[in-house]
Amino acid sequence: MKLFASFLIALLSLFSVFALPLSPQDEADNVIYARQLASRDAATRQSAAEELARRVAIDQKKIVEGYLLQEKDKRVRLALNWALYRMGKSDLLFQIVRDLDSSRQEQAVGYLTQLERADSLYVFLRQESTKPKIIRALIEAIGRIGDTAALQEIKPFLDSYDPDIAESAKNATNLLTTGVAATDPTVKTRPRTTATPEKP
Repeated sequence: MKLFASFLIALLSLFSVFALPLSPQDEADNVIYARQLASRDAATRQSAAEELARRVAIDQKKIVEGYLLQEKDKRVRLALNWALYRMGKSDLLFQIVRDLDSSRQEQAVGYLTQLERADSLYVFLRQESTKPKIIRALIEAIGRIGDTAALQEIKPFLDSYDPDIAESAKNATNLLTTGVAATDPTVKTRPRTTATPEKP
């Protein structure tokens, strides 16, 4: 299973490399955002990294890698890690998850909820060494983006000895159940009944 997952990630990365060529305007815009990574203002650098992530600006990958090596601000480093993850460096997901156990938790959760699927987060939930603070944040993210399978991943945490984790699992389960019912046509709702006229 792990081998298949690794193959799938590699395949997706390969497709991204051979994506349709950028338009001249997109390429020029990517260059502008990449240049903003040199700004003295940390907020500007973070915003630029997030925009490059949103655009999946693979043409600027080497430049982003270079700025990551010299970046000192931790919030900007997190944004750069997210940008590079979006550009195909799947191993950086670990760095983003690790920041869930920091003052940057909200920022990291915001990135994780932009994932197309929750599958890549399950491995962190299953690790016994994962800290409670990270588990709670992961459950929160999975609750926002997960599907039916996510319910099974979260189910064991409903009975957690940690009341905060149990509460997070309950909230995520409610979100997921509502979301699945709204999007899955196979989920049946209770049929509407009409009153039967009384016999005279």
